This record gives sequence, C-alpha cells and structure tokens, in this order.
Amino acid sequence: MYDYPRINCIFAPHIVNRQIKIGLTLRAIEDMRYYTALTIAGSDSCGGAGIQADMKTMSALGVYAASAITAITVQNTKGVYGIQKVDSEIVKGQIEAVMDDIHPDAIKIGMVNDTETIHTIATTLSKYQDKYQHLIIDPVMVSTSGSRLMQEDALDAFIKELLPLATLLTPNIPEAEILAGMKIQNTDDIKAAASAINKLGCKYILIKGGHFTGTEKIDYLFEDGKQKTSFRGISIETRNTHGTGCTLSSAITSYLAREFDMNTAIAMAKTYLSGAILAGRGVEIGEGHGPVNHFYEPKTLFIR
Repeated sequence: MYDYPRINCIFAPHIVNRQIKIGLTLRAIEDMRYYTALTIAGSDSCGGAGIQADMKTMSALGVYAASAITAITVQNTKGVYGIQKVDSEIVKGQIEAVMDDIHPDAIKIGMVNDTETIHTIATTLSKYQDKYQHLIIDPVMVSTSGSRLMQEDALDAFIKELLPLATLLTPNIPEAEILAGMKIQNTDDIKAAASAINKLGCKYILIKGGHFTGTEKIDYLFEDGKQKTSFRGISIETRNTHGTGCTLSSAITSYLAREFDMNTAIAMAKTYLSGAILAGRGVEIGEGHGPVNHFYEPKTLFIR
C-alpha cells in the first residue's frame, strides 16, 4: 500500500512521457506524490465558499485536498439560511483519519461555529503539531451577506485555543476589529490591531484592507507584530465576492504546502484570486484590467 495519494491518471500520460525523456523509471514516477493540504471548515451548499471553494482552489493549484467538515450550511450567494453543526466526535474522527493517512503539508481552518467544535479541533491538532508545516486560520465570523457564522460565546475559545497554533491568520477589517477589541479606521489602527492580535499567539497576520474605501486596496502582512510588507491592488468591480476570503486563504495554504515562503505564497494567492474574479467577469487574462494570474500552470504543479 502507498502512503500517499497517487498521481491522477488523467495527468499520468503527460507526466510519464516527460519523465521517461529524462531517464526516470516508472517506479520512480509511482513514488512521487502530490503536495497535500487539509481544510477544516463548513460546507457551502451553493459551492462558492467553505469546503467546496477550498477544495476547488487547492485542486486548481496542484495540491491534493482533504477535508474535515465542521458544519452543514444552507446558503447561496444571497445569504445563510441555516447552520447544522457536525458532531464533535465526527469532526475529530475526520481530522484523525486524514492526519494518520494523507499527512497534509499544510492545514487551513475556516468556519468553526461553536465552542465544542473549536476545542475538539485544537485538542486534535495539538497531537499532530510535528506532522505538518503550516496552519492557516481564516477567522470566518460573519458572511459577506452579513450572517453570523460563529456563536458569540465561541470567540473566547477561538482566541485561546486555536490562534496559538496558527502560522498565519487572515482577518478582514471587521474580523481584526473583533480580535483586537478596537475600531480600525486607518493604517495606524491596522498596525495597533496587528500588535494586539500578535499577543494572542499568532506569528503572521495578514489584515485584508478590502473594506476600506478607495480604488486601491492594501493588505498588510505582519510578523511578530511588526509590519513585514504590504500587497497593493486595484479594486475590481464585480458581484462575485461570495467566498473570496475562503479562496484567498486556501490559495495561500496551497502555496505554503508547495514550500513557497510566506511573502511569495500570499502574492501568488492574491494573483490567483484576481485572475479568478476577472475570469468570472468574462475578462480575458492579459487585457490590462488589473492583476493577472501568471502563476497558474497546472501541468507543472501536480507532483513533488
């Protein structure tokens, strides 16, 4: 039995031909494996956010995606109409089954709805801290449509139990305000909020500036509470905002799983997301409408 998922047969002929040309044997090809990632999040019935968006993104970026579902949601791009949590023992079992077999290189946590689920995830992942390289947390608290996705009494457990395990936290402005306990209205506020959030135990914090007004949007990356860099982009006029936070964080997770450094992983993930949004508008990549996806090369990304 193999320890890892095998190469997808759809791509095998191309890979085999290329590898034979450079003198590798079929056995050597069989021993190669995907980069792997695990997403722990809620299920989105319309497929635009949550587990579905994560797995689509990871697969598109050449990463084998495994999942642990924390909740079932009734939602579409207009709103969230119902949430049913998954039993904590089932959440634990899903995580253990993946960690004991697939061995993900990076893990992403998205929607976690209640205290019991948060405690279960933190306790379970703590047993595997030496088995994965990165844990990315997207603090999904309120949906784009305004629906609350995390119970109010779960915030304390989220801060105390999950955040100290994270490599990277990716809050938007409203989420950063909740975590830092302060209002954010300008760049100085962002820096103060990052310093406050850093004290909760997370090494890297990417505060996304999409909620600020203006045509230029800036995301700020902090390391150990100090600004490391910023990522600037032009605002894209689109209705396709459902699941953008999920897609960005799972793209970052994918590039970190593929062993890119933090700065590069975020820059490439943002480029990927911009390209996806432009494609959703029917814009041909390269028309000059903003960032384009120069890094999406599926034929070269599937094996390591």
